[in-house]
Amino acid sequence: MEIVRGVHQVDGIIGNSYIINSKKMVVIDTGLPGNSRKIINYIRVALKRSPNDVTTIILTHHHAGHSGNVYELKNLTGAIVAIHTDDAEYVSGKKDLPSGCTPIQHMTPDTLLQDGDKIAGLTCVHCPGHTAGSISLYDPNRRILFTGDTLSFDEGRIHGPREECSDDMKLVKSSILALSRLDYDLMLPGHGNPLKPDASSKVNEFSHSLT
Repeated sequence: MEIVRGVHQVDGIIGNSYIINSKKMVVIDTGLPGNSRKIINYIRVALKRSPNDVTTIILTHHHAGHSGNVYELKNLTGAIVAIHTDDAEYVSGKKDLPSGCTPIQHMTPDTLLQDGDKIAGLTCVHCPGHTAGSISLYDPNRRILFTGDTLSFDEGRIHGPREECSDDMKLVKSSILALSRLDYDLMLPGHGNPLKPDASSKVNEFSHSLT
């Protein structure tokens, strides 16, 4: 479905996968393993584009709900794959996944991101806590923030990530506070529903409830 002009969410995937439908297409997160064909079909049928139009795949962190189809999508599209440097070795297989994490098919990312890096018109915002290399992606022109699992919105409420699935909840709170200082109308989380309008002011209110 198209959320706002040029920004789509692929239907029917656990772990939200977003597509920025511009001249050079961008996929943000890939959902749980087994969903690569849904993403490719959405590109072909809903967007009437070729998978080869995807130039960049960005992972907000290494968990399988976000990286689960990256190996297949890389092969089907030829896109570069980007992830924060602190999570890259979980995707490549150089580090063992933490206990309880769903396994993925490993591949070596092409681009290692750091806080403040620009990629495909988006700014990488490092948000450690859920994982060491969790990121959000900020689009100041469209006034959109893709939050991965650092923030979600469901049943009318904003949430942080669950403690049992996160590395460091103190860092999570610091990361949420940092995101509350940005200016955006629309929040697109890794799970749950879009939050709009005035998303940044609502996140700011939520961040004060954590102190």
